[in-house]
Amino acid sequence: MIYKDCDIRGVYGEELTLKEVRLIGRAIGTMLNGKSIIVCGDVRVSTGDIKTELTEGLLETGADIIDIGIVPTPSAYFAKSRECLAAYALAIVTASHNPAQYNGIKLMLGDLPPTPQKIKEIAELVSSGQFRFSQGRIRKTDILDAYIRKMKSLAGENAKSLKVVLDIGNGTTAGIAGKIYKECGYEVIEIYGEADGRFPNRNPNPADFKNITEVCHRVIQENADFGVAFDGDGDRAVFIDDKGRPVINEKALIFLTASKTEENGKAFSVVYDQKCSRIVPDAIKKMGGEPIRERSGHAFIKKCFLDNGSILGGEISGHFFFRELGHDDGIYAGLCLGTYISKQGRPLSEIVDSIPDPHISPDLRYQVAYENMSCVLERIKEDYAGYPVSTYDGVRVEMPDAWFLIRKSVTAQEMTLRIEADSATKMDELRRKIEERYFAQ
Repeated sequence: MIYKDCDIRGVYGEELTLKEVRLIGRAIGTMLNGKSIIVCGDVRVSTGDIKTELTEGLLETGADIIDIGIVPTPSAYFAKSRECLAAYALAIVTASHNPAQYNGIKLMLGDLPPTPQKIKEIAELVSSGQFRFSQGRIRKTDILDAYIRKMKSLAGENAKSLKVVLDIGNGTTAGIAGKIYKECGYEVIEIYGEADGRFPNRNPNPADFKNITEVCHRVIQENADFGVAFDGDGDRAVFIDDKGRPVINEKALIFLTASKTEENGKAFSVVYDQKCSRIVPDAIKKMGGEPIRERSGHAFIKKCFLDNGSILGGEISGHFFFRELGHDDGIYAGLCLGTYISKQGRPLSEIVDSIPDPHISPDLRYQVAYENMSCVLERIKEDYAGYPVSTYDGVRVEMPDAWFLIRKSVTAQEMTLRIEADSATKMDELRRKIEERYFAQ
């Protein structure tokens, strides 16, 4: 099942084949009806072959292609903008934070991310083969210099005294993130800075803190002010404080909101992932803003963020969306945090500790067959019918002293569980009860 709610993704050669990719290219090209589309990719070993087949399918159906090569995903969003190439659509060959054997296609058709219905239309076109055939065209261009200038113009050079450790993770920010931070005045130490789509040094998902132990050690060793760990394609970031501790992304979203309220005054809104701790909406309200809860998933958060004209949007996975960009950008998120630390004039660890730690679990993942997922959700609704239950995305149950959310992953054959409670003991008790009832093997 490669056709997800937000994108197209699967294990290369097993779920995602070159034959299917060629057909996907034809389907997208048919929907474009001759309009312009930017095509690019990440550093994965399979990206070159997939990009070639996708391009051929687009050309066969009359697409006007602009190939910008291998670039971080945020720079591709910038390339699509009216400020740069002003293309109608965008196709990025990437599996983002997934392991090396995965690949996929992130899309934009028009100004908004694709809806689940739009992804379904692509799948139906692939199945029916009802393509329009016409001769397309292709040209290549380089947008990285323009992207770097954009980052510098927004970030300025107000962090000259800060030292940062960047964990590139052998991903697509290699050779780019470090250059931007240096030109913005940071003293930069890089680890895993060589692009290598096999991801030999760590899993490309930094939101799983066990994958970023080395950057945590290096922040302490180098006496750095903070660290930033990127995912495989550069649209996610996780931060490390000066004591070498990973910062939960709820707190990061709060810091970033605080940094933006000075620029935007009190009339603002912030979109947050429904898996976030209660500390996020509470903090936004205290700052005079409107917190807007949205279902998890990049496309859903981004659409809600754009529709509401919010100053920020954030997911606990490490996506941070900025109004001045119109999209998410892991590189820029780190620059904004550095600016905030500079203005605060105190260590990031002190800023982190000023916000109480919530009793909240990480994303707990359980392998569940696709055909069994709906049954699990129905059982939960029945078992907890006496509590307020939301079924907007998965099942979220609100209790007096806790809440939990169980939902289908949009990127893998898994279900995810997240729990917050008034105490660690209550959280652990609830986790054990849920695992035994719904996920026992």
